[in-house]
Amino acid sequence: ALVDGAVAEGATVACGGKRASDKSFGYHPTVLTDVKFGASILQEEIFGPVAPIVRFTDADDILAHCNAVDHGLVSYVFTRDVGRGLKFAEALETGMIGLNRGLVSDPAAPFGGVKASGLGREGGHDGLLAFLETKYVAGNW
Repeated sequence: ALVDGAVAEGATVACGGKRASDKSFGYHPTVLTDVKFGASILQEEIFGPVAPIVRFTDADDILAHCNAVDHGLVSYVFTRDVGRGLKFAEALETGMIGLNRGLVSDPAAPFGGVKASGLGREGGHDGLLAFLETKYVAGNW
């Protein structure tokens, strides 16, 4: 439904876009191009192999659009400019950032989002904190 809606709003299916024909009920990895700012698919948190690609020329404009959504599990930034990538990583309101890579999960790293995508972290040092109890001791000798 999300991919069909994106196509109805002007996106192009570059690859995929279909359910698997076997009994797995899977969905083929899908890349959508020509996705416009404000497209419905950008307002949803997609837990599937769908990559809506948004091209832009103004960094502040794309950051404002990205941060306007109510979810923020992970964002991916692909750029040739390391400095620009780091600026995006700092400015994006999301729990994790993939810079020039499609995989962000790592057992040693904290995993989690912000906004409606969750509270807290699992994994890594930060993930252990949820299982610890803080004890404050005040005393005089």
